[in-house]
Amino acid sequence: MNTTLIISMSLGVVTFLTINVIFELRFFRGIGDFFLNIFETIIDYIGDYNTKRYIQRVKREKIVKQKENVFAKYNRLVEQLIIDFNLPLTLESFTSLLCICFAITVLIILLFMQNITLSVVVTISIFIGILTLFVMQSKAIKTERFEDIMNAEDIICPLARDGVLVAIKKVMESEEYISLSIRPYFQQFIDNCENNGYSFRQAITLLNRQLGPKFDNFTKKAIVFEYNERKGMADVFLDIVDENAVLREINVRKDRIFRKMNRDFLLKTAIIIVFFLYALSIPDFKEFMLKNNIGKLINTIVVSVICLSFARCQSLQGDLGTGGRK
Repeated sequence: MNTTLIISMSLGVVTFLTINVIFELRFFRGIGDFFLNIFETIIDYIGDYNTKRYIQRVKREKIVKQKENVFAKYNRLVEQLIIDFNLPLTLESFTSLLCICFAITVLIILLFMQNITLSVVVTISIFIGILTLFVMQSKAIKTERFEDIMNAEDIICPLARDGVLVAIKKVMESEEYISLSIRPYFQQFIDNCENNGYSFRQAITLLNRQLGPKFDNFTKKAIVFEYNERKGMADVFLDIVDENAVLREINVRKDRIFRKMNRDFLLKTAIIIVFFLYALSIPDFKEFMLKNNIGKLINTIVVSVICLSFARCQSLQGDLGTGGRK
């Protein structure tokens, strides 16, 4: 680029800016508003489309029993993630956002891979790995909630002789005994029994639905105790305390095993990445792995194997569960 061209371009830019200022054309603002309007239109269209799909899905689920397939498993997984992370999304909006991110990632990887097929395969593997990370965090949230419910049961059960409602009210008097994450549900249970006209069965069934399967055993015993109380029956609640002690011991062992599995996997992955980065210092190896089609295929296979192995490792841990019903 010679000096004359630089001077000409500079004078053109200065003249253009001067005309915009003098005549208040607001050229750049107009362009910005144009693209912003297009973006808002697309977002509104996607929002309306997702709303229609959501309504159709809810109606269909009420009429037709959903078959067990890959899509059903995906729907359950996403809905559980939305609940666990308290996301302001529906299944349809989450899927739309995922598709947009997927397309953008494919385009970014395509700049480096120069191969659409390999870019798609790598992107799928990466998204499986990212989704697995979210599942790991979701599992940690469930484990913490599971522990909070057991702690609440351990405190309520010995006090249940005077009635389950009375025991829960006593425990709720102090903020130390029941975790803040599940405390609102117990408060709602008390309000439902005393102020909202619920029967005990209805109120504790709702509480059971909110707390999940871990609370099933307590709910069944509480209903039987409330409507068929006999002398010595309150001792059945102490079985829950013993069960929780066993579950804690099992969960501690599983947590130790899982931590070792994850640590070993991360260590092996780190060794592979470090070796690959070190090997890139060799010009011929770098040329082959980054520019040759066979090298790109090898990179794709390695990334896919790492991501899928990580997902499989977490799947095995998830199959073992966290105690309770399983």
